[in-house]
Amino acid sequence: MPQFLKYWLPVIVWAGFIFSLSAQPGLSSGFPWPYDFVLRKGAHVFVFAILFLLMIRALKNYGLSNNKALLCAFIFTILYAVSDEYHQTFVSQRVGSPSDVAIDSLGVVFLTLWQIRKQPYDWSRKGKQKGRSHF
Repeated sequence: MPQFLKYWLPVIVWAGFIFSLSAQPGLSSGFPWPYDFVLRKGAHVFVFAILFLLMIRALKNYGLSNNKALLCAFIFTILYAVSDEYHQTFVSQRVGSPSDVAIDSLGVVFLTLWQIRKQPYDWSRKGKQKGRSHF
């Protein structure tokens, strides 16, 4: 049980934090228009990127390879973004939108590309990277 709590409790708490933010009616930073917009959309990217990293950490603890953990975390985080936007359709003064799912996904996509890019290059495999094929 302590292993589970160590790796999955942060995922659960962070997902709950996102859920609680989405439940706030008319959430605003209080800044004037372009600043409020940029701050709120940046927060979308940030909170889902953190969820993605926590998911990778938890999944790798269960022995998944880096690529499998990356794929599972990617799918889970995007699905959570979709469910978050759907949740917002039930909250007063909030709107769920596909464009927000895309914004939520930006951090996840950038971190996925960064994780793939930082994998060590294996010269002994004739130009292929470890754990990854070109096609």
